Amino acid sequence: MSSPKMPDHLSSSVKHKYVRLGYQYLVNNFLTLLLIPIMAYTALELFRMGPEEIFNHLNSLHFNLLHILCSSFLVIFVSTVYFMSKPRTVYLVDYSCFKPPVTCRVPFATFMEHSRLNLIDTPKSVEFQMRILERSGLGEETCLPPAIHYIPPTPTMDAARSEAELVIFTAMDDLFKKTGLKPKDIDILIVNCSLFSPTPSLSAMIINKYKLRSNIKSLNLSGMGCSASLISVDVARDLLQVHPNSNAVIVSTEIITPNYYQGKERAMLLPNCLFRMGAAAILLSNRRSDRWRAKYKLCHLVRTHRGAEDKSYYCVYQQEDDESHVGINLNKDLMAIAGEALKSNITTIGPLVLPASEQLLFLTSLIGRKIFNAKWKPYIPDFKMAFEHFCIHAGGRAVIDELQKSLQLSAEHVEASRMTLHRFGNTSSSSLWYELSYIEAKGKMKKGDRVWQIAFGSGFKCNSAVWKSNRTIKTPTEGPWSDCIDRYPVFIPEVVKL
Repeated sequence: MSSPKMPDHLSSSVKHKYVRLGYQYLVNNFLTLLLIPIMAYTALELFRMGPEEIFNHLNSLHFNLLHILCSSFLVIFVSTVYFMSKPRTVYLVDYSCFKPPVTCRVPFATFMEHSRLNLIDTPKSVEFQMRILERSGLGEETCLPPAIHYIPPTPTMDAARSEAELVIFTAMDDLFKKTGLKPKDIDILIVNCSLFSPTPSLSAMIINKYKLRSNIKSLNLSGMGCSASLISVDVARDLLQVHPNSNAVIVSTEIITPNYYQGKERAMLLPNCLFRMGAAAILLSNRRSDRWRAKYKLCHLVRTHRGAEDKSYYCVYQQEDDESHVGINLNKDLMAIAGEALKSNITTIGPLVLPASEQLLFLTSLIGRKIFNAKWKPYIPDFKMAFEHFCIHAGGRAVIDELQKSLQLSAEHVEASRMTLHRFGNTSSSSLWYELSYIEAKGKMKKGDRVWQIAFGSGFKCNSAVWKSNRTIKTPTEGPWSDCIDRYPVFIPEVVKL
């Protein structure tokens, strides 16, 4: 009895796979494959000539002392100019993420009970929040600040400052403990918090708390949205280029207390269901001595701003409702606008990170659509060939779903983002660092691995950073995931019935 034949479609799929692998190997190693026969031919000719003939050829060459000196000087001069003009390498020494206390946890039942009591006259708004929460991808352990636990909430200035002190000082203390950094040794301090901008600033609050130096270079960024952490990294990188032998501490957070919407507009109630407490403190350095202990090296950072378009500018907009309640209005076109911003961003970062095989296919597709047929399906580069890990801003389930689809990522590639959203909620700009911490806690970060951080923010912005791991990172015994990493990943249903 003859053995069953492989189905044609499966056979063609296997053939296509090997053709693609062969193409990638050929293009990515073109120069190597070209040099091998040349070097082999040269070695063969030298072998045929013999030692005496080679020695005679060398003696026949007449070297002029002046030519040798001039050539040596030129080589030294070019090398000096190159190394002096080369940008300083920026290292990520270490970072710390705030772990909220259990007293701040908001299970679904608690959240919905508070919503019913706070919106007792508008049951439709309560029902809307329940539908959002059921499909949000959040878990039962996300946290809100103490002021929001009151009925009604008490978003006073003192309560907001207390939340800021709790999340920022806890993250800073942990960073000092991890790195051995002393407060007096901080050269640059950058704080980003989008919606809470008191006077004195949050950066001044940190300077006062830790008694930092009087000549410290401090900045406070506000209104930059959920992508602000990478903006802070970009600012720190630029400052570290002009200040040699320096370090920079970045604090990324979002203070929930004064921005918890208490009205009934559905588009403005959505952030209440997604945003939760969080903060991260990051230590960057350009010192060569820190190279050996640093976790990562910054390779690329690309920022895309679509604010020139009105629809992008207004898609995440802080405003008052008809009853003068202030909140953030999330436009229904947000995901489409985010997709356009992502396309602009990857068009810039693609040539920097993608292998030659992917760039050639993308260029061929682009030329074909421009010249021959505009209806050709555009080629989507395979970014999985450029990165081992992806940290996609945990802005919500829809954000992660859209990027997974657009970049053709597997469930494993977006695991860190989904689990961060489930455990901590949308912590705004700090979410990228909770995701990176998840990858480390799972023991997946190996030496040479590349990480792509992608974040979106109001304006509308899409920012991305590429890091390369300096070493294999041991599974940490402390951190935001220390007490729960063994439970993850967890299955997250499409709808959680409340």
